[in-house]
Amino acid sequence: MPKINLQSLGQVLQSNVCEISFTKRTDGSTRTMLCTLDQDLLNSVNGRTTLNYKPAGEMAKFNPASKNLICVWDVFMQSWRMVNMDNCNLIKTIPSNEFWDYFNANIYTMTTEQKNQFMGR
Repeated sequence: MPKINLQSLGQVLQSNVCEISFTKRTDGSTRTMLCTLDQDLLNSVNGRTTLNYKPAGEMAKFNPASKNLICVWDVFMQSWRMVNMDNCNLIKTIPSNEFWDYFNANIYTMTTEQKNQFMGR
C-alpha cells in the first residue's frame, strides 16, 4: 500500500472519498477508514441524510497539521475524526461522482459487524 502524506491526502479528499489505513496514536492499533472532505458530496441531500453530515462546529484548540493530523469526515462513524498521518496508507480512491454507486453496491448492505471488521475494531 502506498504511503500518503498530509498535504497529498488533503488534496485528494477535496474531490474523492478515500479508503485509508493508519496507526492510531491512542493505542497503536491500525484503523481502516472511508473518509472525504468533498463539500459538494457532504452537503448534498444524500450526504446530509445518508451520511448524517454535519458541518464542523468549533475549531480545534490547536493546529492539527502541526501534530501531523488531518480532520476528515468518517463515512462509517458519521462524524469528524482526526487521522494520524505519521503512518497513513492510501488503499483506494473513489471519485465523488462514483461514490453513491460504490456506496449502494458495497456499503449500504453491510451489517454492523462487517463495518466493524472493515474498520479493524
